[in-house]
Order: sequence, then structure tokens, then C-alpha cells
Amino acid sequence: MARTGTDGRIERGNQTRQAILQRAVGIASVEGLEGLSLGRLAGELDLSKSGVFALFGSKEELQLATVRAAIKVFIEHVVQPARDLPAGLGRLRCLCGNWLAYSARRVFPGGCFFYSVSAEYDARQGKVHDAVAGAHGNWFTLVEQTIDEAKEAGEVCAAADSAQLAFELVALLEMANAESVLHGNFTCYSRAADGIVSRLRGVATDPSLLPDTLEPLVTAGLAGPDRRHHAV
Repeated sequence: MARTGTDGRIERGNQTRQAILQRAVGIASVEGLEGLSLGRLAGELDLSKSGVFALFGSKEELQLATVRAAIKVFIEHVVQPARDLPAGLGRLRCLCGNWLAYSARRVFPGGCFFYSVSAEYDARQGKVHDAVAGAHGNWFTLVEQTIDEAKEAGEVCAAADSAQLAFELVALLEMANAESVLHGNFTCYSRAADGIVSRLRGVATDPSLLPDTLEPLVTAGLAGPDRRHHAV
């Protein structure tokens, strides 16, 4: 019985932690990681501040846990669906299309979580900066690696500069996110998609492998954000 009771407390603690982090990633995507506090989250979720403190211990640990939770959501929505495809232009195109959909559907209410917090922490130092910079750097590395794999598959020209192409693709994605969040303009996602397809055709060994647009494209997002909450 004692073990069953202990297991139940652990499960409740895990559920409480997940609820806190789900709220935290939403707040941070709009107000930044500095907008988080143990007291605020306790009040908004009707929890005791001491209970929240027991789960995280400090504001910095809460911020780090929030970044880790956001990474899990990002992987679920952007990275994992592309992993199921064979290496090549299809995987690269899917990765970019997933990113546009993730931003346009407001998986995080403030648009791309990492675009928001990167601007907040780019000139700072410390563990939170390192976690944010690491996540952002890993995304660039993944895009570049996906381009290299498409080269090995013979679908991207061997002479293409993978680092330069990755930079340009990410720039188009992030500009669409920035314009949409700042101006509430969702047509920028179609512009970014057109730019990405055009750029990929320029490096493709067989441009006919590319359709006219990205898939899965942002159809739901172009009609407006998806307000559903996503578990972390």
C-alpha cells in the first residue's frame, strides 16, 4: 500500500509539472522567459507556491525546464514527421513546410518559441542563454544535415553550399514568423513557401521533383491560428 501511495504521489507530481510547463511555454513565447515566475504560475494554476518551488527549485531551473519542454513540442510538430521520410528533397521540403505550419497554427501562442526567446537571450550569458543558443544551433545543424543527406541521395547538386542554403531557408522561415506575429499577416507564410521552393529548385538536380508549393503547407494556419493546447 505504501508503494502504491508513493507511486500515486509521483504521478500527481508529474502531472502537475506537465501542467506548469504547458502554461510556461505559452507565457514565454509571448512575454519571454523573464515573464515566468514560480509565484505567477502557482497563482494562475491554483497551486501552492511551495509546491511549485519543490518541483523546480528556482526561476532559472523553471526557465531551463521550459526550454526543454519547448524543444519536445518543436520536435513533435516539426522534426519527427520529416524523419519518417527518406533522405532527399522530400524530407527537406517537409521540414520547412512543418516549420511554417507550426508557426502559423500558433502551436505556441507567440509564434515560434525559439525565435522569441533567442531575441531575448542573444546578448546574455549563463545557463539559460546556453540552452536557448544550443536549441537554435541544433535546428540550423539539422537543416544543414538534411541538405547534406539530400546531396548524398543525388537530389541536391554536390556544388551547393549547404551552410549558405540552410541560412537562407531559416531566414525565410523566421521572417514569415516575425511578420505574422508583428502584423497579424498570414499571407507571409505563402511568400516564404514560394521563396523556399524557388531556392530549392535552384539547387535540385531534377527540379521536377519539387511541386509548386510546400507540403504539408499551412492551410489551417492561413485561415487563422489553431488555439488548441498541446501537451509537453
